[in-house]
Amino acid sequence: MFKQIFNLFKADSLYEQALNQCFEMLDTDLLMFNESIKSLRESDTAEIPIDIFEMDKKINQFERDVRRKVMTHLAVSGNEDLGSGLILISVVVDIERIGDYTKNIYELAINHPKKLEGFAFEEKLQEIEKNTRNLFNSTIDTFKDQNIELARKIMKDYKKEISKQCDEITNTIISSKVDIDADTAAAIALYARYLKRISAHSRNLISSIVNPFERIGYPEEK
Repeated sequence: MFKQIFNLFKADSLYEQALNQCFEMLDTDLLMFNESIKSLRESDTAEIPIDIFEMDKKINQFERDVRRKVMTHLAVSGNEDLGSGLILISVVVDIERIGDYTKNIYELAINHPKKLEGFAFEEKLQEIEKNTRNLFNSTIDTFKDQNIELARKIMKDYKKEISKQCDEITNTIISSKVDIDADTAAAIALYARYLKRISAHSRNLISSIVNPFERIGYPEEK
């Protein structure tokens, strides 16, 4: 669906500006994602070469700009482009939320005194990290290229176990079935939740390529 309106966006200067801002937001999200995880999992300090809080503010401003551009366009064009406008607004919300969760991971790094070890959950955490990173990278490439067939493949192969494994970690910690200090347990549970949400919003972005507005976030109808 999004590819059908992709050309419409590029044919309209206001929409093209909004679309380019979405691409820039995704690139910023990816940088924040990689640096926040590195800070939490590989370092005993929260020092990183970027200012995640300023980048988050920039993404928030981009979201407001895109909303404004869409509303301005719709005010001129009327209801003819309403569907495409709603999809673009939905897309930019998902991109902004990914930025929020990457910022949350960095805040976790700031408040956790040492690099976060997974202990009994280490192997599972590494798998979740890998799958979430792969999904997010594929999402960005597919979204920029508007590759419908690749989007369908990603949707089909979407690793539901990301969500399942994150829930398993949280439920195990809540039930006190592991011998980990309370601060570390809380940090692991929060980290798993943030990765789960980043994965979910990435999937929403992928679904916008193949689905109409009302089915964004759901499997493609056959």
